Amino acid sequence: MVRENFVEQLRWRGMLHDVMPGTEEQLNKEVSSGYIGFDPTADSLHIGHLVQVMTLVHFQRCGHRPIALVGGATGMVGDPSGKSAERNLLSEEVLNYNVRCVRAQLEKFLDFTGMNGATLVNNFDWFKEFRFLDFIRDVGKHITINYMMAKDSVQKRLDTGLSFTEFTYQLVQGYDFLWLYEHMNCKIQMGGSDQWGNIVTGTELIRRKSDGNAFALTTKLITKSDGSKFGKSEGGNVWLDPNKTSPYKFYQYWLNVSDEDAENFMKIFTLKSRDEIGALVEQHRAAPHLRKLQQALAEEITVRVHSQDDYDQAVEASKILFGNSTREELQRLNSDMLLTLFEGVPQASISRATYESCPSVTDLLTSGTDNIIFPSKGEARKMIQAGAVSINKSKIADPNAPVSFPLLHDHFLVVQRGKKNYYLIQVN
Repeated sequence: MVRENFVEQLRWRGMLHDVMPGTEEQLNKEVSSGYIGFDPTADSLHIGHLVQVMTLVHFQRCGHRPIALVGGATGMVGDPSGKSAERNLLSEEVLNYNVRCVRAQLEKFLDFTGMNGATLVNNFDWFKEFRFLDFIRDVGKHITINYMMAKDSVQKRLDTGLSFTEFTYQLVQGYDFLWLYEHMNCKIQMGGSDQWGNIVTGTELIRRKSDGNAFALTTKLITKSDGSKFGKSEGGNVWLDPNKTSPYKFYQYWLNVSDEDAENFMKIFTLKSRDEIGALVEQHRAAPHLRKLQQALAEEITVRVHSQDDYDQAVEASKILFGNSTREELQRLNSDMLLTLFEGVPQASISRATYESCPSVTDLLTSGTDNIIFPSKGEARKMIQAGAVSINKSKIADPNAPVSFPLLHDHFLVVQRGKKNYYLIQVN
């Protein structure tokens, strides 16, 4: 079977940054094992990690064997690359929990079965019994101080201060590559372009200690077209964990990227072919207001990271906020999605007794909810008579109508004033 060229795959997708001479030849010669490390300093990956996750996905799809290394040991040290200050170190208990969470997320992307099935490893497994004296004798003697000092990640921190702990990080990561080379025949390490110094330390250690040939490849660091940092929203990181970033907000992040970013992200974060992406780009350029690229991007990534049901719920939620939806569509949203959808809108919480004793809808929308929706009964009546008020997506025509609306999930009312002003009433 002819394998697809992995380096060329990254090149046309605009992901390739640097590649060590001989890497492409090695991959074309035989099925090879390659690895990328993930730092478990949090209990979830975020979308900034997706470039490396997709690198492993493409590596596997091109017929090679991906190894995802979760750094339970290196997480205890802290990588100085790209950092302006030393990070707080985490306990072994916290790191082990984070490793389990990250492992579960990686399993959504990689196939762990078959001839080129992926493997998950934790470098704590080979470091936990490694004594310090043994490490500096068996590993440290092969890499000179001059070599380590020349790395950008070290040079950039000399003025602000760099601890011995962080200074030795490149040796620890280099030993990971050596261990995988010797025990799993791993020939290639991959990572972001900021990892080049750490990666080539591994290839150098393999050359000096095992007299072997190992290779390196890095991908570009992703930036958005407006110059802002990729992977961030107004609320911070966009996480893969639905408890940290809801599927709806995750979907909305991709749906709202710019046209230029959408074309770029389609290549990086989806598995669509060159022809499929080209066809979508043409459709988008013919009718940019339909946002075909953004829709296709948001669908594929949301379904892969979360589920088809989560994607469908996110689409339904978007229709409710930005389209002409019905009460039945609103009712189909589960309680969690409902709360997520209206997070940040003005909310009122009232007792069931208060709700049931309100004499009219006007009273409910004013004094019954502490006037957060309308400041006065006169204004409420005026807007109701003008047909500008809906409750649970049903227009209210009579200001004196009784309060007899079916509660969503027995607890909620969604009030809409005008086209864009939403309010959530919780009845407890």
